[in-house]
Amino acid sequence: MRVDKCYFCSTNVYPGHGCAFVRNDAKVFRFCSSKCHRNFKLRRNPRKVKWTKAFRKAAGKEMTIDSTFEFEKRRNIPVRYNRDLVQTTVKAMQRIGEIQARREKAFFNNRMSVAREKLRLVRAKKRAARKAKDEAYYEYIKKRDAEMELEDQEVQVDVDLVQPETVEVTEKVKEKITVSSGKPAKTKKLKLRKSLGGGDGAPSALVPSEGRTMGMEVE
Repeated sequence: MRVDKCYFCSTNVYPGHGCAFVRNDAKVFRFCSSKCHRNFKLRRNPRKVKWTKAFRKAAGKEMTIDSTFEFEKRRNIPVRYNRDLVQTTVKAMQRIGEIQARREKAFFNNRMSVAREKLRLVRAKKRAARKAKDEAYYEYIKKRDAEMELEDQEVQVDVDLVQPETVEVTEKVKEKITVSSGKPAKTKKLKLRKSLGGGDGAPSALVPSEGRTMGMEVE
């Protein structure tokens, strides 16, 4: 069974899978999916697309130099079929796959340890900066409170030094107005009416003339 590699993302392309593109110069490009074929037709560089093997190897995210890669190289050498040779080759492929997986895991752990150390340093730096900022803020608050207390003390001293002006307060004498009740007022009105010659009824508005006229002759 012949397993090819995708020209764009470098994944395995098994028989009966993927697609192929033959250029005018008879060069064959095999792709694992239409996604890779579309990106190839858009003339995109695999080293600049983040999900390809080329980008990961260029960025140092995967192994680039290892002895196990030598076994995956293509050898265009015809070999006569031999059952024992095929069985030995299959066992060797399984063993090489295990070794390669173990080395990739060790490479990943080493890379993550470096990244974790960098992350720890960045977090420690941020924590120190935050702590310094908090301390500076607390110092500012303490200084501000001390200044406010000092200003309050100065204001209190100024208030104590200023003597209050003597203001003469003249008390207003309230005159008491006595209001008599209704009964004495009624008796006074009756006395006034009797003195004027009126009866108990309503007082007359005319003064009695005793038979004299007011400058007028009456026939």
